[in-house]
Amino acid sequence: MTQTAEFWNTVYDNDTAPWVIGEPQPAIVALEREGRITGRVLDPGSGAGEHTIMLTRLGYDVLGVDLSPSAVAYAQRNAAEKGVPTAQFRVVDAVRVGREPESGTVLGVFDTIVDSALFHVFGEDPEARADYVRGLHALCKPGGYVHVLALSNAEPGIGPRISDTLIRESFGDGWELEDLRPSTYRGRVTGLVADDVDKLGLESEDGIIDTVAWLARIRRI
Repeated sequence: MTQTAEFWNTVYDNDTAPWVIGEPQPAIVALEREGRITGRVLDPGSGAGEHTIMLTRLGYDVLGVDLSPSAVAYAQRNAAEKGVPTAQFRVVDAVRVGREPESGTVLGVFDTIVDSALFHVFGEDPEARADYVRGLHALCKPGGYVHVLALSNAEPGIGPRISDTLIRESFGDGWELEDLRPSTYRGRVTGLVADDVDKLGLESEDGIIDTVAWLARIRRI
């Protein structure tokens, strides 16, 4: 079962989110430098807004959306503090877009969708995952791309971890999986995960921890 907006609100209100590291994910930075992010961009599950802020600063037309009003408020403050007040954020339930396709017309369509650590949240909720993927299909223009950075179950670690098979099976009809490779996801040790970090014997440097992930590039047919 995926978490409610109230749960995510608490995490942002208390600043205990282990994925809030004060900067974009290195894997997403690399994607942009490789020229893999083009046109109008959607950042679903935008959280603290680091990727929307980075891409806005670089001149992209980008929208960050999140289920949590507290996350959106956090991202807006973050953008202002980093000198990018024009960064755009909205409260949107990406799963509901899949359940109610007409709601996707409010957002329009995007050339590139960058999912950093949202897809794996639906790992044990096949219905929500299917709705989410349907929503991505509605929001991504034909020929456009979805990039997914998700925690990998290739080794033990914190957070919801998924297999490469789950990614392959989720993006079937209407999609072409062009690339799926091992990557790295960066997090921080907070009270939410400190016990798990100790239990698993994971090493951190100044409270920052790198963990194995998948990076997928999927074209919308």
